[in-house]
Amino acid sequence: MLDMKKIFYSKTVSILAVIVLSFACADLDLPSDGRLTFRDIFANYAMTRNFYGTCRAYIPQYGLVYSDNTPLASYSDEAHDAGDNRSGTGVNDWYNNRTSPFGNPLAYSIDWWGHLFQGIRKCNVFLASVNDPELATAVISEEEKNGWIAEVQVVRAFYYLQLIKRYGGVPLIDTPYEVTHDFSQDRRASFEDCVDFIIADCDAALAIPEPSSPTIGFRWDIADTDRGKLTRGFAWAIKSQTALYAASPLWYSAGSKYTWEYAAAITKEALDQCLAHGYELYSVPVGEDVAQNPYAYYFIQQSDPSRSVDKETIYETTAARTNVWRYAGTPVTDGMSKAGAGPSQELVDCYEMAATGEMPVLGYSDADHLQPIVNTASGYDPANPYEGRDPRFYASIYYNGAPRSLSGSIQKDIFPLEMSDKPEAPKGLDVTDHGDYIDYTSNNGDPYFYTTPLTRPLTGGAVKAFTFEYKSNRALGNGQFFWCIIGPEEVNSSTGIQIPQASEWTKFEYNIPSNSEFGTDGTRKDPATHYIRLDLGTSAGYEISIRNMQIEVYTPPPPPTPVETFVGGNCGISDRVTDTRFTRTGYYLRKFNNYRSNINVDADGLMKVFRLGELYMNFAEAAYQAYGADVPVTSAVAGAMTAREAVNAVRARAAMPPLPSGLSRADFEKRYRNERRVEFAFEEHRFFDVRRWKILNETDNFVTGMRITQSGGNYTYTRFKLAERHTNSDKYLLFPLSQNEAAKMEDETGVNWQNPGWY
Repeated sequence: MLDMKKIFYSKTVSILAVIVLSFACADLDLPSDGRLTFRDIFANYAMTRNFYGTCRAYIPQYGLVYSDNTPLASYSDEAHDAGDNRSGTGVNDWYNNRTSPFGNPLAYSIDWWGHLFQGIRKCNVFLASVNDPELATAVISEEEKNGWIAEVQVVRAFYYLQLIKRYGGVPLIDTPYEVTHDFSQDRRASFEDCVDFIIADCDAALAIPEPSSPTIGFRWDIADTDRGKLTRGFAWAIKSQTALYAASPLWYSAGSKYTWEYAAAITKEALDQCLAHGYELYSVPVGEDVAQNPYAYYFIQQSDPSRSVDKETIYETTAARTNVWRYAGTPVTDGMSKAGAGPSQELVDCYEMAATGEMPVLGYSDADHLQPIVNTASGYDPANPYEGRDPRFYASIYYNGAPRSLSGSIQKDIFPLEMSDKPEAPKGLDVTDHGDYIDYTSNNGDPYFYTTPLTRPLTGGAVKAFTFEYKSNRALGNGQFFWCIIGPEEVNSSTGIQIPQASEWTKFEYNIPSNSEFGTDGTRKDPATHYIRLDLGTSAGYEISIRNMQIEVYTPPPPPTPVETFVGGNCGISDRVTDTRFTRTGYYLRKFNNYRSNINVDADGLMKVFRLGELYMNFAEAAYQAYGADVPVTSAVAGAMTAREAVNAVRARAAMPPLPSGLSRADFEKRYRNERRVEFAFEEHRFFDVRRWKILNETDNFVTGMRITQSGGNYTYTRFKLAERHTNSDKYLLFPLSQNEAAKMEDETGVNWQNPGWY
């Protein structure tokens, strides 16, 4: 844990040689003893810029970054981790209630308190130094320097937001500690004071005008090469989330300025500002062999900071991809090491029916969640539980029968053909060859021509078609197709072929009958010598121009391997609880997972820290709490919007029916919270949402799964309860402070800093 007594700042600081190397691009004039002073750093443009860059280095990574490569979802009711029986792992300790001030499983991989305060310290040093005329003597334009200052203020606000989400009120430190600092005067600020500080930092940054230059300053728009740089949208996203948390039941207290009305105003302005500057929900169409829908594709591709394609992402984690394929993968994935976070049955029950927009399960009639209350009006069939669900279900969860991969593109093979120069054909036709097309005019009652033979067999392919482009003077209704081998022998023929009249170039397509002998039948000579005879009716005077004659062979992709989660299936539940390769719930995580990812290629997505979808939902929550679902809220930036309209915008992107008007506050709250759970599944929102709503005691004691058995072609679905975790008491609303830190500060200040329940 961070030693709060550590000196935060001095005029001279020793920097290890390895750190000095980060400034290698600068022309350094180092003191002879190897030390580098702040006066040296802030007198040099490159070193000042690099120091500003290090202030962002403490933004934590998101995804499968907790102990044993688990996601935060495994510590909530979103999922149950396959590593629950691996001793020494975070989830094993969490599920067995071994969290304490002496060891927090969620801090095994990152010491949140120490790490974030180190980032704050770095920000404070930069802000104090760059504004000190005695130190900051480097030649830097005001626009560029002000842009750096704004970004550092915003990232400091972000660090404080991450602290208060986990610990509640924390000490507010906005200047570097001096050697003479009196630690006995330090106090933990209230949550509201911390929120004031965070929003003030963001407002100060946003008050700095956006520069005219497209490459410097605190901007709305940045280049793709500036990945990791913070934008004005980032500041508005912080304000939105901070105001929402401050108004939530866990933190709101009577008399606080952060009412739902105030939060609605802040979140509406944040949303409107982003919409006014080009942010949009991602809805770019995607090929069926790439992803199931735009929502699915959004989470497997990397964002482009310039927002040329992805206009939704405000900030994305900058490190490695999520590696779902490896650490939360399916056993049929090459190179996977463990099943990881298995989505819970409770989460699966939240995905509505696509046709009706109704929730399939309204709750449970028993305390163990084994008896669902089925919404008969929804269209849900318990015997076919995965049919007809919200498209986000198929994008987020592997279930029994889910395709492990998506259908590939149909492959098309082309066999070009030309008119044959055989002396016996063409017959009954006047022919004019124009080079890129040929004119045929019939001059007797049985006109026809031959094509050149194929040069290779027409092997494979489910559909084979003879095609060409043509123009004609009239319709042909009695043409005839012959599939021939060497000589005029007729192997297969079809009559009554129709070719409509066409004044412009039009494509004609004739599917070759499946019983034609053109395969590998060695008794009928080499199939590569097959050719076509086309009869053009029975009368003279028919004129047709033909070009681009060919045979097109269409080969469908092989059927994808299904994910079989039934007992004994290729991804089935295992009774060996120590075998972490198999799900513990009957489901696997699909969100962020590109089906092409395996040991040879990691194409999984990166986690979104902030995105426009969150701003819609933040506003919707504050607005319905303040005014109800259908009362419009305006801002100085844009016109009116209701809470229901904001939720429906998010649902529309997912191709889900809109929520109806006229819902009571209680009914709308239920639908809103369900929508938030589905839209943000596995994005590190649910863990904090159930805490700020103060419903942790209802949600996080245990989860259930689905055991499926197969008999012939039938499945039996049986819900089961996993072991109780005992992580839903009030003390789990906040992280414990490290006992060392709490004891140290109590010695200095005489006040117990420890969070409730962790004494």
